[in-house]
Amino acid sequence: MKQIKIVVLDSYVLNPGDLSWREIEKMGDCTIYHRTQPEQVIERARNANAVFTNKVIIDREIISRLPNLKFIGVLATGYNVIDMQAANSAGITVTNIPAYSTNSVAQMVFSHILNFAQNISVHAKSVSAGDWAKSIDFAYWKTPQIELVGKTLGIIGFGQIGQAVAKIGLAFGMNVIFNNRSKKNTDINATQVNLETLLSESDFISINCPLTDENAGFINNATISKMKSSAFLVNTGRGPLINEQELADALNSGKIAGVGLDVLAVEPATKDNPLTRAKNCFITPHIAWATFEARTRLMNIATKNLKYFIEEDPINVVN
Repeated sequence: MKQIKIVVLDSYVLNPGDLSWREIEKMGDCTIYHRTQPEQVIERARNANAVFTNKVIIDREIISRLPNLKFIGVLATGYNVIDMQAANSAGITVTNIPAYSTNSVAQMVFSHILNFAQNISVHAKSVSAGDWAKSIDFAYWKTPQIELVGKTLGIIGFGQIGQAVAKIGLAFGMNVIFNNRSKKNTDINATQVNLETLLSESDFISINCPLTDENAGFINNATISKMKSSAFLVNTGRGPLINEQELADALNSGKIAGVGLDVLAVEPATKDNPLTRAKNCFITPHIAWATFEARTRLMNIATKNLKYFIEEDPINVVN
C-alpha cells in the first residue's frame, strides 16, 4: 500500500492536546476523531486501510462492512474491544501496545498505599481550614499514621507491573509476597505463596493480574473474609476482578480497612456504583497509565506498529 487511509477513532484520552499525531499523519491520508459513537464507526472507517482504536469496539458486524481494512492498532495493552476471530478471518493484522505504563501504574499503586499510610490531603486540608493554628499542641493527626517498614505487601499477579510494585515495596522496607498463576523465578526478594496465604498475611494487597474468565469477581465475600480487618486493598488491574457490592459492604461494615481503586467494572463510573459511596474507598478515574511519559511511549509504539506493518514486517501483533 503506497498511500493508505488511516482513521483514529478515539484520540482524545491518549492525546488531549499535549502530544502529536504528526508521525502517524506522515504515513497516509489520516483522519482523527476525538470520540466516536458506536453508530458512527462504519461510516467513519468505511474506506480505511488502518484504524486505531482505544475503547471503541470493533466487532464482527463492523469488520464485515469494512472490506478495505487491513490493520487495527489498539491504543492500549488489552485488546478485548476487537473481535479477534472476525479479524483473523478477514486477514486483518491487530497490534497492541505492550509494557508502556509499567512504572506509571506501579507509581499509582504506591500513591494509594501512601494515601492510606499518611493521608496527606486530609491533613493539608485541615491546616488550610485553620485547625493547626487553633491547636494547643505542636502536632496532631486526624488519621492513624502508618510506617511501611516491616509491613507485608501482597501482590496478586507478578508480571512486569507486579514486579515493579515489588521493587518499590522492597525499597520501603516492606516484606513482599506474591501470588501468580504460574511459577515465577526472579531475582527479586519476594516469596511466592498461595492466594489464601497472601490474603491472610498481607497488610497491603495490590491486584496486578489480568482479567480472565476464571478470576472475574474473585475479590468477594469469601476472599475478603480471609483478609485482616486492618488490611488495605489496591486495584489497578481490571474492575471486574472485584465483586463491587460485596466489597462496598465489607468496607461499610469494617471487614477491611480501606480500598484504593483506579478501575471499575463499568467506566465511566455509574451513579449507582456502591463503591463511590463506600467508607474509606478512594477511586481515581483510570489514570494510572496516563502520565505524560507513559502516553508518549504509547504514541511512539503505536507509530512504530503502523510503520512496520506498512513495511510488511509487523510488530506487537496479537493475532
